[in-house]
Amino acid sequence: MLHPFDDYPVHNGPEPLLHLRSDSAGVYDRYFYNGFDAEGRVFIGVALGVYPNRQVMDASFSVLIDGRQHNVRASRHAGRDRALTKVGPIEVTVVQPMLEHRVTVDGRLGLAADITWRATSAVIQEAPFKHVVDGRTSFDYTRITQFGEWSGWIEIEGRRIDLAEFGRVESARDRSWGFRNGVRGLPGPAHDHQFHWFWVPTVLDDRYLHAASNDDAQGRPWHRSGAVTARFGAEVGDTEAVLDDSRIIRATSTTVDVTWQTGTRWPTSAVLSLATWDRDSVQVVYEPLLRFQMCGIGYTHREWGHGTWKGEAVETYDVLDHGTINPLDSQMLHVQMTCRATYGSRTGIAVLESLAMGRHDPSGFGDSNGAA
Repeated sequence: MLHPFDDYPVHNGPEPLLHLRSDSAGVYDRYFYNGFDAEGRVFIGVALGVYPNRQVMDASFSVLIDGRQHNVRASRHAGRDRALTKVGPIEVTVVQPMLEHRVTVDGRLGLAADITWRATSAVIQEAPFKHVVDGRTSFDYTRITQFGEWSGWIEIEGRRIDLAEFGRVESARDRSWGFRNGVRGLPGPAHDHQFHWFWVPTVLDDRYLHAASNDDAQGRPWHRSGAVTARFGAEVGDTEAVLDDSRIIRATSTTVDVTWQTGTRWPTSAVLSLATWDRDSVQVVYEPLLRFQMCGIGYTHREWGHGTWKGEAVETYDVLDHGTINPLDSQMLHVQMTCRATYGSRTGIAVLESLAMGRHDPSGFGDSNGAA
């Protein structure tokens, strides 16, 4: 099964590029973007994923403003050409790899958008994600994180919003591929859906910090990643610059300490500690300003979970009123929070992503997803 990309010298094995080396249903390849302003007035979330062994491509676009989260989701049969990254009204276009992407929503469901993401940092390749449970691989994937800025407009139910109204709209995007949840659906005893996760991209005036953290149920770490990199200046537009790994200062240790909001599994504050080989430890304090529900773009959503077969072509639009949310609904555990970040005498803006699903002994969380 050949593809035009097979004409490039980029193969890592004898098979054509579209030939999959695993028959796991968990094989995936995904784009994710967020967008946030310094005052916590608006939040954007975008996801587009391909699940080749399920023959599914899905996408979602969500914007939170004035306490209401507007969500467009779509899913379709993924045919032979996975490079056609358009699902229903949503399209993601790589204008220049690692430098400029464009996201559009055509408005047929009441929400329209035409926004462009441009890189402002080098690409951070995070530490490998591999987790083995009882000898079976549950997660094995690569993730990159990169900072950027958004421009363009969004129209919600007839209201046109120019992103310039919010000043600089920052973004941390990720690309990940491999497979997730490899043991789900396999024969044998049921496995708890335990996942304790933080992802913390932080924007300061001249640099970016990044951290990611996974624990098992007993609090033992199985993934830690952290980095510091500079905000681009005149280098913007230079592919070699964004791929220059020497611009990334890797953390030798990463710790995220969270205080949980009473009666929830949402953070009320956090402290990030990063140690690097060539400088003193970095410590940043986070104060949440705005909470975005990740179910708006499919994460943990009961009906629109990623990779779910919905049909040949299906799409939907809904609005989530943040004043009516049950914080212990399993769909609502996964959040990204715009935060004020304080680093010594300096302040910045950040996103604190958390998903505390299932048991985590150090936090006092049990298997039932109730609060501590």
